[in-house]
Amino acid sequence: MEGMKKKKKYSGPDHPPLIQEEEEEEEGIKEEIDLIILIGTGNSPKQAKMTKIEKVGSFESKITVYVVVCWVLAACGGLMFGYDIGISGGVTAMDDFLIKFFPAVYQRKLRAKEDNYCKYDNQYLQLFTSSLYLAALVSSFAASKMCSKLGRKPTIFVASAFFLCGSLLSAAAQRIWMIILARVLLGVGVGFGNEAVPLFLSEIAPVQHRGAVNILFQLFITIGILFANLVNYGASKIHPWGWRLSLGLASLPAAFLFVGSVVIIETPASLVERNQESQGRSTLKKIRGVEDVDAEFEQIKMACEAAREVKDPFKRLMKRSSMPPLIIGVMMQVFQQFTGINAIMFYAPVLFQTVGFKNDASLLSSVITGLVNVFSTLVSIYGVDRVGRRKLLLQACVQMFISQTAIGAILLVHLKGSNSLDEGLAGLVVVLVCLFVMSFAWSWGPLGWLIPSETFPLEIRTSGFACAVSSNMLFTFIIAQAFLSMMCHMRAFIFFFFAAWIVAMGLFVLFLLPETKNVPIDAMVERVWKQHPVWKRFMDDYDAQNPFSFFSCARCLSPGPSAAGNSPSEPSWASPRSGGAPREAPNIGWCLRTPQMEQFEPEWDHVGDVVLGGSGVGNGGDATSSLACIMRMDSDP
Repeated sequence: MEGMKKKKKYSGPDHPPLIQEEEEEEEGIKEEIDLIILIGTGNSPKQAKMTKIEKVGSFESKITVYVVVCWVLAACGGLMFGYDIGISGGVTAMDDFLIKFFPAVYQRKLRAKEDNYCKYDNQYLQLFTSSLYLAALVSSFAASKMCSKLGRKPTIFVASAFFLCGSLLSAAAQRIWMIILARVLLGVGVGFGNEAVPLFLSEIAPVQHRGAVNILFQLFITIGILFANLVNYGASKIHPWGWRLSLGLASLPAAFLFVGSVVIIETPASLVERNQESQGRSTLKKIRGVEDVDAEFEQIKMACEAAREVKDPFKRLMKRSSMPPLIIGVMMQVFQQFTGINAIMFYAPVLFQTVGFKNDASLLSSVITGLVNVFSTLVSIYGVDRVGRRKLLLQACVQMFISQTAIGAILLVHLKGSNSLDEGLAGLVVVLVCLFVMSFAWSWGPLGWLIPSETFPLEIRTSGFACAVSSNMLFTFIIAQAFLSMMCHMRAFIFFFFAAWIVAMGLFVLFLLPETKNVPIDAMVERVWKQHPVWKRFMDDYDAQNPFSFFSCARCLSPGPSAAGNSPSEPSWASPRSGGAPREAPNIGWCLRTPQMEQFEPEWDHVGDVVLGGSGVGNGGDATSSLACIMRMDSDP
């Protein structure tokens, strides 16, 4: 930036120009661009309320012991979900369990010449696993309402209570209807937990760490799966009640979450959304570990104002401008299931028995894949806010495709109806399964939950995420109910079926999924959806439906007195692309944008450069009466 030029800009019919026409040469100005936020409270720049933030695109915060405890305790919802995923396959492989509830399947196992692909094909056995996800699908919509009306914290409490009841009933079951009812109770707990926990983690996390914090949910899912595999390995040696131990120990993660739901704090966004502003501000200070939270709190308040304007969020989801996050959220969950991961994790012991491992060996192989799952998720925690979401997903598609096709090819050539693989090939299948689980664990596993939880605007966040969760549960139900039958009829081709889906997933990410790394959660519309070459076409009615929205502004980092004579502590004002630059604007934050600002468009290079604020916005007042914020200095609109 060499010659810097300030021009007269129109400030509305009732206001004098903010910037007098003048030209000034500026040398040595840094070209580095940062963000600025001026939350308007008056009729001139001198009356604008400013808050200091230190990092580009983020707000000032510290990581405190208390907030880490909140993250970990809430993430126990993932531990609860993961334990159930891992426990189901191991229990259905235990002879004592089959004799008690599914004697026909047990008799089929005892036949001298059994079909490797069909020996576990039983609809009631599959219903034992899948009934949970059908219940979770239905309950996720009730959980959405509870999240909005009562908050994230009580929703997590209800999730733990249902899961605790379900785990105790399943351990004590004497009839098949009791075991199915227990699974339904567990499913309601999963539906409430999977709705509330990812939202809680995304809303309570600082923007620069949001990806890593949200992935704690997926990390705890993998830990739950590993814990379940270890329990199954030990319980399979306890006759005849080992299966009761496996199912009953689900009460442990439920108890952790139950305690956690009492200890954790409600999210500031949920409090402000329910008109508890003073408590929301104090909560924000507590979780950020700093006193100066004005800019972030103003952003939350404005998001909540927009949310209150929406009376029917599910109806709003059907609007054209809501389609981009809804399509992305739902398809991320659908694709997550059609990787084939849950088919492998549900039935890993069954799968390994199919390729020739004995019962103990198959459970041990499941433990190995569980360990791979946990440690690979740590890679995602490290890389998601550094590498970005898209790169992790695309790399994983390549690795998962190779793994699935290789497994399918080995089984197609070497595994027939009644033989088993030799040790070398069986070991290779285990390695390929581990490579598949590894790539899933740092990509589609955690990001399938992260991306939907961070991309919906606040006004449709709980309802939109409920649709994403219900989609996950629906397709988890379909896969869990159909996998054993599909394996019986499709045989080795089932792995090619999932491989074809992985190709579709890669194309979806390549062309339709935007990068959300380091984008504040309430700035997605302006900085993601309106900038994407495909999805921006859907956003033409967004401003008309919202009294205001958020977007980022920018400033040059050069300090110094303004040409107008302002002291260094005051902001100076300039136009965006005409060459003007603020000499001193040391503060960062978020700006309001209203539909009324379009009257300034002829005078400004970008409609988002003039921002109207003050008490008139969002409550029926004259939004043009107070000018709050300035422009963006970077070259990209």
